[in-house]
Amino acid sequence: MNPVHSPATDPSPAPDRSVAHLSPEHWDRANRLLVRKALAEFAHERLLTPEPLDADRYVVRSDDDTVEYRFTARMLALEHWHVDPDSITRHRDGYELPLDALEFCTELRGALGLSDQVLPVYLEEITSTLAGTAYKLSRPPVPAAELARADFQTIETGMTEGHPCFVANNGRLGFGLRDYHRYAPEAGRPVRLLWLAAHRDHATFTCTADLDYDTHIRQELGGETLARFAATLTDLGLDPAHYLLLPVHPWQWWNRISVTFAGEVATRRLVYLGEGPDEHLAQQSIRTFFNVTAPHRDYVKTALSVLNMGFLRGLSAAYMAATPAINDWLADLLDGDDLIRSTGLTILRERAAIGYRHRQFEAATDRHSPYRKMLAALWRESPVPSLEPGQRLATMASLLHTDRDGRSLAAALIAESGLPAEEWLRRYLDAYLVPLLHAFYAYDLAFMPHGENVILVLNGGRVARVIFKDIAEEIVVMDPAVPLPERVRRIQADVPEDMRLLSIFTDVFDCFFRHLAALLATEGVLTEEAFWRTVAGCAVDYRDRVPHLADRFRRYDLFADEFALSCLNRLQLRDNQQMVDLADPSAALQLVGTLRNPIAAWVRSARTGGG
Repeated sequence: MNPVHSPATDPSPAPDRSVAHLSPEHWDRANRLLVRKALAEFAHERLLTPEPLDADRYVVRSDDDTVEYRFTARMLALEHWHVDPDSITRHRDGYELPLDALEFCTELRGALGLSDQVLPVYLEEITSTLAGTAYKLSRPPVPAAELARADFQTIETGMTEGHPCFVANNGRLGFGLRDYHRYAPEAGRPVRLLWLAAHRDHATFTCTADLDYDTHIRQELGGETLARFAATLTDLGLDPAHYLLLPVHPWQWWNRISVTFAGEVATRRLVYLGEGPDEHLAQQSIRTFFNVTAPHRDYVKTALSVLNMGFLRGLSAAYMAATPAINDWLADLLDGDDLIRSTGLTILRERAAIGYRHRQFEAATDRHSPYRKMLAALWRESPVPSLEPGQRLATMASLLHTDRDGRSLAAALIAESGLPAEEWLRRYLDAYLVPLLHAFYAYDLAFMPHGENVILVLNGGRVARVIFKDIAEEIVVMDPAVPLPERVRRIQADVPEDMRLLSIFTDVFDCFFRHLAALLATEGVLTEEAFWRTVAGCAVDYRDRVPHLADRFRRYDLFADEFALSCLNRLQLRDNQQMVDLADPSAALQLVGTLRNPIAAWVRSARTGGG
């Protein structure tokens, strides 16, 4: 049997070296960067109202008016606050104080709506986010131009910022420091997954129509490892035919399964088998692993009972059962649509899934309980086999990455492409935005297309096409009247009419384009006007390609003057352990007023012959 590294024996930095990144210099810089983000995003969500001091200077005051935060900022489209981090100062009674993100949250807890229950957990998430930033600051700086030419996994592990909107976006509560050094994506440390045998009476395996269990497991593990695992079972007097094989995150085994599921292990309903043969790298989503030993093999997504950005990151055994069927349905839908095919869009199918059901905990809990999400996994296609010569991959999140000197990876790709910035942007929009618009207008279908869920296929710095992933847990069909196969109906929700287009306005315009436009504008690569004019042109050209959907465009007006401001941080500040019910995502939305639609003016101008 392959040995497994226990927390006691796994090689890790010595205690003093393990905290080397927590230096005064790095901690001060991390606090300054996070306070900058908090000022910008909380002001964007209208939790804070900066008061002007002069042309570009603003002040935010604490709840009791005794502390002032003064800073320089520019207001950009979509009420985006571009705050200069080095301009921020904190004052009380005429004295300047150091910046401290935790004190920022406590001084403004009333404005932020932080309850007594949420506040301490939120402060812990803020502290963990600061520690992660300090770690990234301790690494040798990599210029954006160099990272832009790097391979897929170097880019993936090189990201220095998580979700662009959430302030506490790197909580990972449950990880100790050794765990951080082992399993954090930015640590870039290869991991061998652990494998369990799960008795078939308690485990369910499902797969796509073109796959079966034996074929899949042999493809992922190989004959030698399968023989070793079978020998482990037979040596215990157990029949391998009675078990399914299930991959587990090492942290989950040591901290949850071996303790909370101890009875299942004792009764041999679960049997520890050892490490898998391949090394994997954790992705930005923490619980998903890319196979670096054999990149053509599937990603593995594992349950991980760690609190991160509004959710415990478990996987529901019940949800896993329908996952491959949902992926088959979506793949067939997209493959049968000529317009989607013309954009080059593909998805990474979640081809197989397995879940283990602990009957006592299921009897004692409801469907939301983390006890039902402790032991499950899915396998997702790798994008590597689909690449053509000269193509390479990058997470779309990398477009918002900036290096130590403030240079963006997006600008580096534009420079590498040799294209004018507007032309580069239009190619990206044709690959990314058009499929999202068509999915919405043709099928009432919405993805969760944030940076971590989208992979760019690059060729010479240009976006050749995009790949969507994280399908079954994230997509939604927003019209309950749309006929769907029984196994797929889980993704159907009755989203109110006036909220449906927020899947574009919020998830794409406000949560991604707002940041990308600001980066390119402040870096002098592309003006805001040119950015949003290009977005508008892409949207208009798509609309003109689908005249049969004209009624849908009138019903859901992409070019309306304004749209509702949906606030993500408000969700986390209200409940940082279960922000929303994924089965009814619109019910929890925090809507606060409206934003001016930045493409409306360009479309009006085109209609009247101006501009």
